[in-house]
Amino acid sequence: MRNDTKHFNCMIEGSIAKISLNRPERKNPLTFDSYAELRDWFRDLVYDDTVHAVVFLPNGGNFSSGGDVHEIIGPLTKMNMKELLTFTRMTGDLVKAMINCGKPIISAIDGICAGAGAIIAMSSDLRIATSNAKVAFLFNRVGLAGCDMGACAILPRIIGQGRANELLYLGRSMTAQDGENWGFFNSIVDVTELDDAATAMAQRIASGPTFANSMTKTMLNQEWSMSLEQAIEAEAQAQAICMQGNDFKRAFDAFVAKNQPIFEGD
Repeated sequence: MRNDTKHFNCMIEGSIAKISLNRPERKNPLTFDSYAELRDWFRDLVYDDTVHAVVFLPNGGNFSSGGDVHEIIGPLTKMNMKELLTFTRMTGDLVKAMINCGKPIISAIDGICAGAGAIIAMSSDLRIATSNAKVAFLFNRVGLAGCDMGACAILPRIIGQGRANELLYLGRSMTAQDGENWGFFNSIVDVTELDDAATAMAQRIASGPTFANSMTKTMLNQEWSMSLEQAIEAEAQAQAICMQGNDFKRAFDAFVAKNQPIFEGD
């Protein structure tokens, strides 16, 4: 997997990719270039068999302030409808690439996590935060609808319709305590422990049955649009596929031998 990215930081440590936005002096805003490069990076990730989990980290005490006011918001006010639709489809493609990358994504959130930054956190599979985290879906505060990059579809599934309504209509910040109480954050840790906690979670995932983990992510997302009957059938097929894998046999052999299984992802 590429780690020579230009518009965001990327470090590959074993089977874990650690990424972060790279403009800490401005609270890590997104630009046209960083949106596009992140989208392409996550699209490529689905074909990479060496990376098994992703950790999206803060940088300089903040996760992301969202779209850059001068480099994105200003230019958008001068675009025609066709150009604007090209942009909004591109940002939505980042979310789709994250959902379809086949690898669990953990967002480690500290400080400001706003606008598109909040969307990145929302689109991750797991979220760990510090008590300093402030998540805000700010779209209505800049005169836009809250239905940006899948927010109206995904956020209610995480925190419930009423709470999502509150955040999307008011544009208010969700505190770390709110986020933990509402199920947005899986845990709250001290700022000094954030990187280690997210990495430990990623390592635990990466040491598990990685093909099966990818199947879990696929089914979690695909079953949104299925009936219960369709979902049960889809899971029967998915599990039958996993039962043909060597990791299933390794788990059985380890259990019989009273050992911990060592999974290899096949």
